Amino acid sequence: MKIHILDDWFDTLRGLPCFEKLSEHEVTVWTDHEPDPEKLAERVQEAEGLVLFRERTKVGADLVSKLPNLKLISQRSVYPHVDVAACTQNDVLLCSNMHSGTPSYAAAEHTLALILASYRQIPAQTASIKAGQWQSGVGRTLRGRTLGLYGYGRIAGAVAGYAKAIGMNVQWWSSEEGRARAEAAGETVAASRAAFFATSDIVSLHVRLKPETRGLVTAQDLAQMQPRALFVNTSRSGLVAQGALEEEIAQSRIHAAVDVFDHEPLSDTSNILLTHPNVLATPHIGFVTEDEFDMQFSDIFDQINAYSAGAPIHMINPEVYS
Repeated sequence: MKIHILDDWFDTLRGLPCFEKLSEHEVTVWTDHEPDPEKLAERVQEAEGLVLFRERTKVGADLVSKLPNLKLISQRSVYPHVDVAACTQNDVLLCSNMHSGTPSYAAAEHTLALILASYRQIPAQTASIKAGQWQSGVGRTLRGRTLGLYGYGRIAGAVAGYAKAIGMNVQWWSSEEGRARAEAAGETVAASRAAFFATSDIVSLHVRLKPETRGLVTAQDLAQMQPRALFVNTSRSGLVAQGALEEEIAQSRIHAAVDVFDHEPLSDTSNILLTHPNVLATPHIGFVTEDEFDMQFSDIFDQINAYSAGAPIHMINPEVYS
């Protein structure tokens, strides 16, 4: 098959063990981002299979309708960036592994890194010593503080393990089903949603973005957080009501550490999440490690080989194939 891989910005995949799985295919790797659907359609006109790098490229009817050779789109995890109806209408099969048994340890580690860096003021302290100065402030210790984890899933579970290892208290909030599973596992579940936000020194969000979870965290939730509390989001920006975090940060009452934004790549350097001293921001790198890529794209390349062999897996719109 003629396979085109989009948005491998640092040309990483060709150097990973999983890339060998594509040895029987004709592969083109694009290392830049082309946001214009017409221009993108021109460059991938021959593609029979497209590999997506998370949500870096939006795939809508304006793209797939211009790709007469396209048969397969292969990716991993949720797909809010893909117009499944348009794929089906154009006889394009979408395959995505939604049920990997392995958590993203990269995302969990990055969550911990953001928490540590925020509490110990690492960016500001580093900038200070590089500028020829010395200490620029006084940080805080994590031991004994309460980490509130919103979303009882595998990534949050890994974060909980790290937090407990350094002496933090962990409490949970989630869907009713998630809270029941947490209680059954002997975990501490907050008495109420309001109590969860009000009593956590740090709130870290670990929920999949779906239509029913969009805007899950509201302005009222953030307003209930105690002064100097830290809100961490390494999941998806859309989980927070639009503008709610920016409005709360503008009051200089809480702190935030964010790895995700409403528009990515983020080009607005005046965005308050980049300019406010209470915010530590990173450019969606929670999943960006060689190890994580090798694990994720091994799944994706397995999907391509399964399709090529006539036995597709992880089908989202199987009616196209049948």
